[in-house]
Formats: sequence, C-alpha cells, structure tokens
Amino acid sequence: MRKLALLLPFLSLNCFAEDGMQDNNYSVGLGIGAMYAGLGTNFSLVSKNDLKYISAGCVEYNSSTKGTCGFGLGWIKTDLFDTNSNKHGFGLYVSLTGSESYVSYTSSSTRDESFRHDSDIYGAGVSYTYFMNGIDEPGTTFGLSIHATNADFEDSYGGFFQVGYQF
Repeated sequence: MRKLALLLPFLSLNCFAEDGMQDNNYSVGLGIGAMYAGLGTNFSLVSKNDLKYISAGCVEYNSSTKGTCGFGLGWIKTDLFDTNSNKHGFGLYVSLTGSESYVSYTSSSTRDESFRHDSDIYGAGVSYTYFMNGIDEPGTTFGLSIHATNADFEDSYGGFFQVGYQF
C-alpha cells in the first residue's frame, strides 16, 4: 500500500503538463523484465520514437531473504534503423538483476566465527522491445535483454525475457 501511495504523485504529473510539451506523454507500465526491474512497474516519458523510464520491481524471492527488490533506469528508441514503424525498440538500461550471499569465516584462538554477507547485483545492458501498438500508444510489450553485472560469485552476465503492458 505504501508503494502505491508513493506512486500516486508521479501519476498526477500529467495534470501539470505544459502546452509546449504536447509531443511528450507520460506512461505507466506493469510487467516482468528489464523494463520493469524484474516483476514490477515503470513510469516513463514517451514521445513518438523513444521512451525513457524509471522502474521499480523485484527480481527474486526466497524464504531467507524474503525478496530482492530495487530500481532501474532505461531508454528505448524506435528510429535507430530508419524504419517507418515505431514498434521495434532498441534500448539501454541499468537495473537490479539479483543478489548474492556468501559466508566468511574468521578464527580466533578460542573460537571460529562466521559472517553472512548479502549484496545486490546490478547490471547494465541492451534490450529489444516490440510494442504491439507502437511505442507512443498503450498496449502490450514483448522483448528480451542481455546484461553484464557487478557480481563477485555469481555469473557476471545474464538476461531477461519481457512481457508487459504500457498504459
């Protein structure tokens, strides 16, 4: 409920749009993938050929850590390859991609101690997104992405499949 309360001020930004910004629209999306920081939502600034977004979501859940949730940023353009369609988007993003934990041991003369360390994994990558109705219209999105991460013990690369809906 708190997250919804935090999102409402962003949704109301539409009410304060200036006349000089008629080419730009705002959009909110729900889904799974890089555009949504895992399973989550995004808030984006949309024009005829690009979409800039900030996202919030969760990339994993387990019983010991309860969930790995975070934020992401991205930019998608549909006019990179001189096509007449604004349905095929290529983008860049930075997002939370997972978490890792490890145990370190220290020994003293009287006893051994262990410490558990948890850290988030962030990644930067490239993405392809297909917008069913075009980037500047509400509709379903499909895509995939690949990224490199800052992981110490996990794989330092990965990717997301994406399915979502932009309102």
